Amino acid sequence: MFKKILIANRGEIACRVIKTARKMGIKTVAVYSDADAHALHVRMADEKVHIGPPPANQSYIVIDKIMDAIRQTGAEAVHPGYGFLSERMDFAAALEAEGVVFIGPPSGAIEAMGDKITSKKLAQEAGVSTVPGYMGLIEDADEAVKISDEIGYPVMIKASAGGGGKGMRIAWNAAEAREGFESSRNEAKNSFGDDRIFIEKFVTQPRHIEIQVLADSHGNCVYLNERECSIQRRNQKVIEEAPSPFLDEKTRKAMGEQACALAKAVGYTSAGTVEFIVDGNRNFYFLEMNTRLQVEHPVTELITGVDLVEQMIRVANGEKLPFEQKDIKINGWAMESRLYAEDPYRNFLPSIGRLTRYNPPKEGHSVRGGIVRNDTGVFEGGEISMYYDPMIAKLCTWGMTRADAIEEMRLALDTFEVEGIGHNLPFCAAVMDHPRFVKGDITTAFIAEEYPEGFHGVTLDDATLKRVAAATAAMNRVVEIRRARISGRLGNHERHVGEQWVVSVGGQAYPLTIQADKTGSTVKFEDGTHLRVESDWTPGNSLAQLLIESQPLVLKVDRIPMGFRIRTRGADLKVHVRTPRAHELALLMPEKLPPDTSKYLLCPMPGLIVKISVVEGDEVQEGQALATVEAMKMENILKAERKGVVKKINCAPGASLKVDDIIMEFE
Repeated sequence: MFKKILIANRGEIACRVIKTARKMGIKTVAVYSDADAHALHVRMADEKVHIGPPPANQSYIVIDKIMDAIRQTGAEAVHPGYGFLSERMDFAAALEAEGVVFIGPPSGAIEAMGDKITSKKLAQEAGVSTVPGYMGLIEDADEAVKISDEIGYPVMIKASAGGGGKGMRIAWNAAEAREGFESSRNEAKNSFGDDRIFIEKFVTQPRHIEIQVLADSHGNCVYLNERECSIQRRNQKVIEEAPSPFLDEKTRKAMGEQACALAKAVGYTSAGTVEFIVDGNRNFYFLEMNTRLQVEHPVTELITGVDLVEQMIRVANGEKLPFEQKDIKINGWAMESRLYAEDPYRNFLPSIGRLTRYNPPKEGHSVRGGIVRNDTGVFEGGEISMYYDPMIAKLCTWGMTRADAIEEMRLALDTFEVEGIGHNLPFCAAVMDHPRFVKGDITTAFIAEEYPEGFHGVTLDDATLKRVAAATAAMNRVVEIRRARISGRLGNHERHVGEQWVVSVGGQAYPLTIQADKTGSTVKFEDGTHLRVESDWTPGNSLAQLLIESQPLVLKVDRIPMGFRIRTRGADLKVHVRTPRAHELALLMPEKLPPDTSKYLLCPMPGLIVKISVVEGDEVQEGQALATVEAMKMENILKAERKGVVKKINCAPGASLKVDDIIMEFE
C-alpha cells in the first residue's frame, strides 16, 4: 500500500480524502494557494506545499506546480478529488511519466469519457441511447445560433471539459443561444482552461439520475445503485438522494448494466459516474460520464456501506474489488444538502466573507435512529474566498425510509449555525418541507417551477407559528426571570414576572397565558388550545432545542428588543413578546420603510466587472443586459428590471466592487 499520497485539490474534498487516508495509515500532502494558507485541508494534512497565487489557473490547475510538489515530498500517488485536474488526461499522463500513481482511471479512459463530445460519440457507437445534439466543435456565437436553430429550442449549451454547473446554459431562443455561448465559453476557459463548447437538445421535464460505478484492473465492474440529482439551480445540484424515489428495480438494473458496459468498453478502472436523463416513462438517455469521484458520493456510501475513496486507493494499488454485484444492496435512504455561500434572498448570488459562526450539527447516530454526516472544508473564523467554488459543506442524513431521511435532514438543517455570510440553508430547509419534494414528484425544473420569482423565505402555517409562539413565550419567561433576580435590589422591590403575554410573529398576534413548573411550561392560547414546552435553553445560547408536545423544535435564536429573531424550517422571523399593554402601544408605532434604490443598478455581490453592455444616454428595455459580474468562477449577467435611460456609469470593466456598490444610475 502507498505510504504517502498527495491531494491535488482543496476544500471539503481534500479533507474527505485525508480522513480516509488517515484511517488507512497513509500520510498525506496538501497543496495550497495564497488564499488557502490557513485552510482546513492544509491543517489536516501531514505535509503542505505552497503552489502559487489564489486564481486556480495560476495554482491548482497548473500541472508543473503539482508535479514540483510531488517531487518535493516524494508522494507515491495523487488523488485529484473533483474539478480542477481530476479529468485532465495530460495530468494523468504527466504522473505516469513521472512514475507516480494516479488514483483514478487510466489516461485513455479519461480521454475517451472525460471529454463530453468524445464520450457522446463513443456512446452512440456502443448503441447507447443519447440525447440529440451537435457533437462537433463550435467556432463562434453565429455558428452556435445556427446549430441551435437546427436542433430546435430549447437547447443546452455546455463546456466540453465542464462540471459542477460551470460553463452550462439553457437557451430558449437565438438571443439566449448567442449570449449563453459567450458566457459558457468564458466560464469554461477560466475554470478549466478549455473553452470548447457543444450543444444538445434540452429534454423538458427530465429527471437527472446517475449511476455510480466502481471497476478494478482485473476486469471487475459493479454499479452501486443510483443517485437522484434533479433538484438543481443553474444546472448546479443542490439536493441529492439515494436511491431515487422514481426508479423501479427493472430500470435500475438496466441503467446499471449499461453503465458498467460503457465503463468496460473504455477500459475504465476506479470510481466513476454515468449520468442519465430519465423521462416520465422511465426512458433513459446517456448524458455524460464523470471520470472521477462525484461531489454527492456520500449518499451512495451511506446506503451501501462502501467507502468509495478507500476503494479508489485500493484499486489504484492494484487490488481486486472485495465484493461482487450480488453483494451490493440498498440499505435505507440518504439525503444530501449542499451548503453554498450564496444568498437565496438575493437571487442566490455569491456571498464571501468571514465565517463569524460555523457550528454544524453533531455527526454520527442521532437520537431518532438516523445518521448525520457533514463533509466540509471550512471552520469558524475562516474566510470564504471569491476565487473558488461557493460550496461550504455537504450535509448528509440517513434513515430507514425516505420520510425518515427527510425528517433527519429537517432537524439537521435547523441545527446548522452559519453566520457572517449569505448561505442557502433556508432554501434547503424549504425544499425539505415542499409537498412536491416530499411526494418525490421532482424534475430538473423543480426550482424554476416552484420558485419562479426567486426565494423570499418561507411562510409557516398557523400550527407551526403557534409552536414558535409557545416556544418563544417560554424562552422569554426565562429571560424575564433572570432580569427579576438581579442582585443589589432595594428591599421590598421584588419584580413579579407576569403570566399574560402577546406574541407577535408572522403577521399574527397570539395572546396567551404561560404557567411554569419544574419540568417545563404550559402555554394556553386565547382560543383555548394549549401546548406543553420543555427546554433547557438559557439566555445567550444561539440554538434552542425544545420539545413542543413531545415533538422536537429547533430554533436559531438572536435577541432583539422585546423579543427574538428566530430562524427555523427556512423561515426568518422577528418574534416580539410583549405585555398586553406594550402590544397595544406597539400597534401605534409607524413602520420604517427601506430606502428607494429603483434608480440605481447596485452590485449584488462582491465581484469583478467583466463587461458594461450600455453607455451613458442609452435607453434600455426591460430584460436588457446591463453589465456582467464575475464571482466564484461564475459570470452573472445583470439585466434591467424596467425601461429607463442610463444617466451615469460609475465603473469600468476590471473594477472590483463590493455588495451594493453603484454600477450605474438611471434618469
